[in-house]
Amino acid sequence: MLRRLYDWTLSLAARPRAPYALAAVSFSESSFFPVPPDVMLVPMMLARPERAWLYGTICTVTSVLGGVFGYLIGLLMYDTVGLWLIEFYGLSGKVELFRAWYEEYGSWVILLGGLTPLPYKLVTIMSGLAGYNLLWFILLSILARGARFYFIALLMSQFGPTIKALIDRHFNLLAALGVVLFIGGFAAIKFLL
Repeated sequence: MLRRLYDWTLSLAARPRAPYALAAVSFSESSFFPVPPDVMLVPMMLARPERAWLYGTICTVTSVLGGVFGYLIGLLMYDTVGLWLIEFYGLSGKVELFRAWYEEYGSWVILLGGLTPLPYKLVTIMSGLAGYNLLWFILLSILARGARFYFIALLMSQFGPTIKALIDRHFNLLAALGVVLFIGGFAAIKFLL
């Protein structure tokens, strides 16, 4: 099933609307959607390495915009939408601890959440709930998300054919690793909190 999704995403890159789909996934992942944009981003960059930097820019911009939406959920709609999302991810009992983290490590929480497999949507919602400075939140999000997506663009633009051959040869192992990282990000949040 994952192989078919990967092949389908590779074929999607040639379609004119592919960047719009990538933007929608990147935006929604930063505020509520559980699947990271890397699932689309990497195959699209592999299919069109000459567009890797464009795709990285799309992900950076829409991820930050989605992060602002997540921030607003935490700031203005926490009692309804935000609380439901936090409960959905199983973190409702950890909110006060997360707020305390912001008081001590606010900038680091945003940077680490933006760079790592930790669920960025939780960082954005909790940033709004904690009342973290919106301008600093945006600047740190640009830095973290830009570093993440442009690093992927650098790898794909420089080593795309080699990486594609590696993925094709070891797809099952790499897919399993991706699933472990995805689940590990949520597990890390639960463990750390």
